[in-house]
Amino acid sequence: MFSSALSLTARLAACLTAVTLMATSALAAPAPATTGQELVIEDNDFLGPGGSDQLSAIPLLFNPHVRVLGFTVVSGDGWENAESAHLRRLLEIVGRTDVPVADGAVYPLVNTRAEMKLHEQQYGIIPWKGAWGGAGSIDSATDTQPAIPAMKEGAPHLAPVAQSAAQFLIEQVHAHPHEVTIVAAGPLTNLALAIRQDPTFAETAKQLVFMGGLLDTSMMSITGNADFASDFNMIFDPEAAHITLTAPWKKVTVVGSVSNDLMLSKQYLARLTAKKTPLTDYIGRYYDPLPMWDEMTTAITADPTLVTSAVDARMDIDTSRGPHYGHAFVVPDSLAPHDSPMRTVHIVRSIDADRFRDIFAQQAHTDLPGREH
Repeated sequence: MFSSALSLTARLAACLTAVTLMATSALAAPAPATTGQELVIEDNDFLGPGGSDQLSAIPLLFNPHVRVLGFTVVSGDGWENAESAHLRRLLEIVGRTDVPVADGAVYPLVNTRAEMKLHEQQYGIIPWKGAWGGAGSIDSATDTQPAIPAMKEGAPHLAPVAQSAAQFLIEQVHAHPHEVTIVAAGPLTNLALAIRQDPTFAETAKQLVFMGGLLDTSMMSITGNADFASDFNMIFDPEAAHITLTAPWKKVTVVGSVSNDLMLSKQYLARLTAKKTPLTDYIGRYYDPLPMWDEMTTAITADPTLVTSAVDARMDIDTSRGPHYGHAFVVPDSLAPHDSPMRTVHIVRSIDADRFRDIFAQQAHTDLPGREH
């Protein structure tokens, strides 16, 4: 047990050292002043085509009060290279090839397929394993990122930028100090790497909004869909989640358990596809009946008034190698350990679901000129 823990610690240290050595020394020059728009970077595991990951771009790209500085991609639900390709193809379909995409972390900081398999053997099945087997067996997955398979929607012509996701995040935040909201809807590996590479990164951003940190889900796994209760974004890279949540952000908003409450139902799909555009055709063709996890997260980022109730608490992620590895936990200030690195987060409890659906449908029906087909 001791040698295993030592090995994990050494690997994490080596990973972070390698990232530091790859860091660029120059930051991007400050961009011209903005016109009152909210500046946002979305970091996600953009599994595609379709689905909550890809469709999370809609509340950002189609809101005139939001300027998307870029998207950064991380392995999680799928492998990073395929996720990036699906995202870039979606940007072509909706005519937003002006928005840069930065490829990011392919593997978690410490966690591996072998260690997830061991965790399953010791503590029970993890319903969704993302790049390491999806909803099937972990034995069917590979340890390393494979080549991109044929894409149903066609391969993109748009290329990613030359920078890594961590470098892109750091440069953009320093180019717009205290103005950039980071919205993360996948594993937090890219953010952890940016934090370790530049200790001022989190405090220089405006805020973090992330999808994850599910709480009180034990009964949900019994009475509902166990997959929806698994908090995969935290489980895939617990160490990155811990590094990110204990960084000095000015504000952290958590969109966790509440995101299971709103489904992309067939009835709502019919409403979305009632108007024919390249985007609604894409939504209908690649429909997946899942909760609107990531769409809710980006919608709240674009319009915080959607939140109808929330609560503040200290949050962290369990990184001990036991049954709760990768699970979020919260405590009130009065019970937090002395000098604890746990920071106060704003946990969304409910949103105006009807207004969310109305706005999302309106945005999906927006027919912008200049789309590439």
